[in-house]
Amino acid sequence: MWQEKMEFSGPYDFDLALSRLAMDPLNIVNQKERSVKVPIYDITPEVATVQAIGSTDQPAFLINGKNSNTKSAVIEKISKVFQWTTPLAEIQNHFISTSLNKIFETHRGTPIVLDFSPFTTLVKSIIHQQVNMKFAISLTEEFVKTFGFQIDDVYFYPSPETIATIQPETLRALKFSQRKAEYIIGLAAQIVNGEINLEKLSKLSDEEIIKSLVKIRGIGPWTAQSFLLFGLGRPNLFPFADIGLQNAIKDLYRLDRKPTKEEMLEFSNEWQPYLSYASLYLWRSIEPPIKELIVE
Repeated sequence: MWQEKMEFSGPYDFDLALSRLAMDPLNIVNQKERSVKVPIYDITPEVATVQAIGSTDQPAFLINGKNSNTKSAVIEKISKVFQWTTPLAEIQNHFISTSLNKIFETHRGTPIVLDFSPFTTLVKSIIHQQVNMKFAISLTEEFVKTFGFQIDDVYFYPSPETIATIQPETLRALKFSQRKAEYIIGLAAQIVNGEINLEKLSKLSDEEIIKSLVKIRGIGPWTAQSFLLFGLGRPNLFPFADIGLQNAIKDLYRLDRKPTKEEMLEFSNEWQPYLSYASLYLWRSIEPPIKELIVE
């Protein structure tokens, strides 16, 4: 067993991050204790616990793990997932002089929290395509609980090797569409046979990654951008086709219709080079208040 304390400069609103993580039933979140159990995929599968002991302005955390041999790798992974090295104060200052100033004041210190594994970002994004959020969350939960595995009560997504062996008919029984079943199995098979290497892919530029991903059946620009944003934490992503962003901009500028792509490009110019944070805070602006997200 080991424990490490981490501190860095604020603002950083971990309680908001937890409230968002708690919306996914696969995440083991304790909002009263301000903690979450994190599945670690990149090395030998294990679970670490992250607990907040500081405030938004003076963030501090305790990380607890079991395997001392992987301590440094686990800390590095968790720091990346929760974006602890991202200068949120600098980003906050950037947006104070833009049209998003009020939104950034309201949601000050909101971090981008990455998915626990880049591969799971792609799987989850494919499952979430063209269905409502409630059904997408339920379908993802059933998929993971059926084909994944558990460590310390924490569910892990199934590996590409496991998914590649599943028959489409088996996923159809879980209410997958035929196409989504084929997409997920096909993606896993390409990773297993070496056609896709997500680690090498992650070292490319945003444009190169999108160009590579959209060649894969079932992955379009929206899914590729989700991978960049929530899988890799790239800072300058703005998915123009996202309905939530369109609605948020419509509200922000009091338009009587959804904005055109040209208008969104024009509006977003002043938000560079932090378009990912503009996206996150715009989504946040049309979500329920924090207290309504909190699960007792």
